[in-house]
Amino acid sequence: MLRARDAMDRNYAQPLDVAALARIAHVSPAHFSRTFRATFGETPHRYLQRRRVERAMFLLRSGDRSVTDICLEVGFTSLGTFSRTFRDIVGETPSDYRARGPLAAVPTCFAMSWMRPHG
Repeated sequence: MLRARDAMDRNYAQPLDVAALARIAHVSPAHFSRTFRATFGETPHRYLQRRRVERAMFLLRSGDRSVTDICLEVGFTSLGTFSRTFRDIVGETPSDYRARGPLAAVPTCFAMSWMRPHG
């Protein structure tokens, strides 16, 4: 399970499916989904979405690229899905999140901890 989660962390912007992740973990797709959820508390799909949103959060507040560009860079293929998922996880739209201004000048490890969505 850790190998598959690490692959998701490294390759979050790539199209990843349960079958490919199950092969990395050396288990069947059905067993992978059940075991991943039991181990990490969320489905593989939700974990991957959250990782993508976390990266988008950083990009939104550290540059001036468009929301659409960021959406595509982090692995979403639809702006609507990205915006809905972002709002579900963070609690506000990508544009509202960006409007709060640039990231504070603190060590990255602290900023990532403070910004990590809890939903």
